[in-house]
Amino acid sequence: MAALTILNYPDPRLHKVAKPILKVDDEIRQLVKDMAETMYAAPGIGLAATQVDRHIQLIVIDTSKEQNDLLVLVNPNIIAKSGEQEHEEGCLSVPGVYETVTRAEAITVEALDQHGKKFKLNADGLLAVCIQHEMDHLQGKVFVEYLSPLKRNRIKTKMIKHQREIERNSY
Repeated sequence: MAALTILNYPDPRLHKVAKPILKVDDEIRQLVKDMAETMYAAPGIGLAATQVDRHIQLIVIDTSKEQNDLLVLVNPNIIAKSGEQEHEEGCLSVPGVYETVTRAEAITVEALDQHGKKFKLNADGLLAVCIQHEMDHLQGKVFVEYLSPLKRNRIKTKMIKHQREIERNSY
């Protein structure tokens, strides 16, 4: 397994729309393992393939404290939503930034697992927030796009400055 490189906002590749996965095979299962390792090492609770520059509909999530309950969603589709909740969100592609976002309180999602088997999941609370956040990535949307233009521009400037510092220190 290899840790993957996570794209940082405002990298334009984060705005690519992911394509459906036509076949869940060993290559996809290996990507699941690599993404899970990357997510756990970051550390984070969710990672979309888009964030590691793979533009396919694949998400890994683990909201457990023990990091032992990996949820894999291939070609996820939200089929029902209800309620509304505000939750402070962060993102591995926007390190160090946490902002409150309003999302559905409860969702039902259909997807394939890492073996290509179809399943349906009802989620609420943090898991519902996480699924919606990661599915946004598959649509080319980063959570900061829910914020006001002023906040978004401040975050963008901060991230560009942070990236320049990293590049300067790597030489």
